[in-house]
Amino acid sequence: MKKFLFATAAMAIVSASAAYAGEVKIGIELGFTGPIESLTPGMAAGAEAAIKEVSKSGAFMNGSTVVPVRADSTCIDSAAATAAAERLITSDKVAGIVGADCSGVTGAILQNVARPNGMVMISPSATSPALSTAPDDGLFFRTAPSDARQGQVAADILWGHGVKSIAITYTNNDYGKGLADAIASNFKAKGGKVTINASHEDGKADYSAEVGALASAGGDVLVVAGYVDQGGSGIVRAALDTGAFDKFYFPDGMIGAKLEENFGKEIDGSMGDNPGTDSPGAAILQKIGKEQGFDSTSPFVPESYDAAALLMLAMQAAGSTNPADYKGKVMDVANAPGVKIFPGELAKAMKLLKEGKDIDYVGASAVELIGPGESKGNYREIVFKNGKITTVKYW
Repeated sequence: MKKFLFATAAMAIVSASAAYAGEVKIGIELGFTGPIESLTPGMAAGAEAAIKEVSKSGAFMNGSTVVPVRADSTCIDSAAATAAAERLITSDKVAGIVGADCSGVTGAILQNVARPNGMVMISPSATSPALSTAPDDGLFFRTAPSDARQGQVAADILWGHGVKSIAITYTNNDYGKGLADAIASNFKAKGGKVTINASHEDGKADYSAEVGALASAGGDVLVVAGYVDQGGSGIVRAALDTGAFDKFYFPDGMIGAKLEENFGKEIDGSMGDNPGTDSPGAAILQKIGKEQGFDSTSPFVPESYDAAALLMLAMQAAGSTNPADYKGKVMDVANAPGVKIFPGELAKAMKLLKEGKDIDYVGASAVELIGPGESKGNYREIVFKNGKITTVKYW
């Protein structure tokens, strides 16, 4: 096994050097199938918009072009996700990976594929607090903030709406448990009551038992830390049909157009949050999205654009597509000092870096990487009004 890992690491380095001559491949490993598949097309489009922008500029690595290569993380199947990542490195010979998306598969890829092969990953949406302390050899970054931060924001929003007691249900994985615990601890610290904090499994046809337990515990609001295309929506439907709850709190994995389609006005008055910002970069990406036919306001699309951009900017700063060379440049290009760079300005950034000048990539999500290479964190507070997700403010 060790011989295979060393061999694949060597191949990754060789492929990066070869790619430098004219073509650089970037892997985009997201859940094209699975519990967040309705969010993934926008995320992939965001990442590919950055790649297209850089490739078209002719300013990257002496005129090299950049080609995206998609792979399916499934979001929930770690074996499939790691196999897909291995293919990206050994067969497709990518120089970096945007992804993965869900926290469990991201952690599996990091430990079983990225570290043994020396491959850089930048996730736009893996938010488990456990990833902050996971061994990564300086290879893992994320443009999404940790759920430790989301737990604080969710508690503040709930308390601000006058909510004094909550029931919590979470998808039974690293993401769900980490987020649920963060919300619970922060809400309790404010003086709120958590009546129950229970897991649910995805993929079930009937959630009446889970909702029965939640209803027995009670609470002003049901917090659903799940997935909009999976058990999270099943829980909400069962709660509405039985009258157990009529007001909900939706963290990031539940925010998306599918929530509007599935429930509409039935969940008016409910609230939630997802990573987001009203920064100038977000507005610029909205224009780019309209031109290219994708919705940049969908969750994690700005973070996906930024993840791809940071990979390429770090390569340019290092003058190399070898992950061992450019991994140390990711934090440099993401933070001050330097010329601020927004979406649509990647060609400008490439030229500045080639001239040896510093840049401060702000991007579409107001990127600032802290600590172990993760976003400091900006959030959008939403409420449901007339069946639609409506932005209240940004945190």
